[in-house]
Amino acid sequence: MTVTRVETIKDFRQLLNGLRTEGKQVGFVPTMGYLHDGHASLMRAASDDNDVVAASIFVNPLQFAADEDLEDYPRDLQRDSELAEANGVSVLFTPTVDEMYPFGPVLTSVAVPQLSDKYEGATRPTHFSGMATVVSKLFNIVGPCRAYFGEKDYQQLAIIRRMVADLSIPVEVKGCPIIREPDGLAMSSRNTYLNPEQRQAAVVLRRSLDVGVEAIGAGARDRAAIEAEMLAVIDAEPLAQADYVAIVDASSFDVPATLVNDVRLLVAAQVGRPRLLDNCGVSVK
Repeated sequence: MTVTRVETIKDFRQLLNGLRTEGKQVGFVPTMGYLHDGHASLMRAASDDNDVVAASIFVNPLQFAADEDLEDYPRDLQRDSELAEANGVSVLFTPTVDEMYPFGPVLTSVAVPQLSDKYEGATRPTHFSGMATVVSKLFNIVGPCRAYFGEKDYQQLAIIRRMVADLSIPVEVKGCPIIREPDGLAMSSRNTYLNPEQRQAAVVLRRSLDVGVEAIGAGARDRAAIEAEMLAVIDAEPLAQADYVAIVDASSFDVPATLVNDVRLLVAAQVGRPRLLDNCGVSVK
């Protein structure tokens, strides 16, 4: 199937409304481009579940602070279009910044405070509001659909789920498993910033998670002690600087007094230029 590329909100909305009028279920995959196998897995999941798959490529300036990598963020629209087409996308929305934000500075924003003011939100205070604002805008453009997000950005996924529930947005949010390199590194567009030595060191995030999962599996329930073990793994890697290590409730992101039910192990570290994230879910019996 040949991908149809559209650049305006009006055309994208009309095309998807027409498909729904024909009785077709729409799956939607929002991205910032420079696609990799993780994105492809979302597109394939959407293709399996729906009659038509739409994707967007938009590097959203609201998600970047002044000192972050907006201008240098990797872009390759031709390559992205080919990957999207090969993985089941039939409609690709590639708007400009002026198309998405035609009136200049955005005066309306969406925030989900209790979920977004910690961990990634503490390190990047404007990021989640910018993300939630553009995702809510995209959902309003796309209309009723199933939307697919990777679990690598797990805090983002939790925020989007809560936003959709709180605002009664007619979108079913689907979380999809993290896609990893053969050595365990979670796939990310920012991995391209790593030099060979940093790339080898970056696997320490996955090793830290493995230590936490193994400890819980062996019966450990002292959250602080497990976090300290995980942090020690990252601290032992000279090329990695830990930002945070945490074990949280998988839904609320609260710090559990006792490890029980579904928890999420979170790690973030600076490795060379990029900040890298990873996480893992554990069901505690």
